[in-house]
Amino acid sequence: MTAAPPPEVLRAPLVVEFPFTRSLGPVQSAFLTGLREGTVLGVKTSDGTVMVPPVEYDPVTAEEIRELVEVGATGTVTTWAWNDRPRPQQPLDTPFAWVLVKLDGADTALLHALDAPGPDAVRTGMRVRVRWAAERTGAITDIACFEPYEGPAGGAAVAHDGGFDGAVTGIVAEARLDYVYSPGRAQTAYIEALSERRTVGERCPSCHKVYVPPRGACPTCGVATTDRVEVGPAGTVTTYCIVNIKAKNLDIEVPYVYAHIALDGAGLALHGRIGGIPYDQVRMGLRVEPVWTEGGRYPDHYRPTGEPDADYDAYKELI
Repeated sequence: MTAAPPPEVLRAPLVVEFPFTRSLGPVQSAFLTGLREGTVLGVKTSDGTVMVPPVEYDPVTAEEIRELVEVGATGTVTTWAWNDRPRPQQPLDTPFAWVLVKLDGADTALLHALDAPGPDAVRTGMRVRVRWAAERTGAITDIACFEPYEGPAGGAAVAHDGGFDGAVTGIVAEARLDYVYSPGRAQTAYIEALSERRTVGERCPSCHKVYVPPRGACPTCGVATTDRVEVGPAGTVTTYCIVNIKAKNLDIEVPYVYAHIALDGAGLALHGRIGGIPYDQVRMGLRVEPVWTEGGRYPDHYRPTGEPDADYDAYKELI
């Protein structure tokens, strides 16, 4: 007898990225502006501890702290790990060490990269110094990396008023995560059913809740879910939000509505966009159905079915 071939394992590369914009308080502003000027600042807590990078509140007493001090651009490695495969956007494009460095005059360590020829050249206790970036803008990347240093140790921290011309008052941090995702047995079946314009969940054998999308196990009962159940296609809006900010690379005009939708027969709500109705007429209890585009592998959006709204008692447990 010939064994059946194993099911195809689905895999897909995924990238999650967004710019995170934040304003800076006086301590962080002084720290980043100082980096732009080639100066490393820390902050002194109520017990005299010098923290680099600085924080705005004492981690022990939670008191607001503002006493800035200047520390050295040289320091000592307290611990390290070798990175033999640098990823895009990391400080160096050749193998390097991640190090925690206690700068001279500081009592805490700063995380950054160390440019070294190999792991044999790195050790706890080695002396290093800041290698400044050629162009500095007021960001942690103004420290290009650390490099080995054989010179004398710096002195104690000295008071600094934090005053610089053209202080940095805000930053934009580009957050990015790229990885290969494999959905597993339960979600593979869910995805394959969607390609046939069906929505399939799995029922817990203990509490009988139907999970859509399925998770492979019930998080409440801790048992595997193997009994597949087709739900929908229609459902009920349980909650929703109105989106007023246009997302990058998303060709949908604002405002639009994103909702949690409890498909008929499902034990929890999934999310989807609501179309075919003015955004200000969407409401809890609205009955909706999926709309598929030609060749689409999942519903493009949900639209009203024309049925009367569902009673609140029918979906209140799914909010």
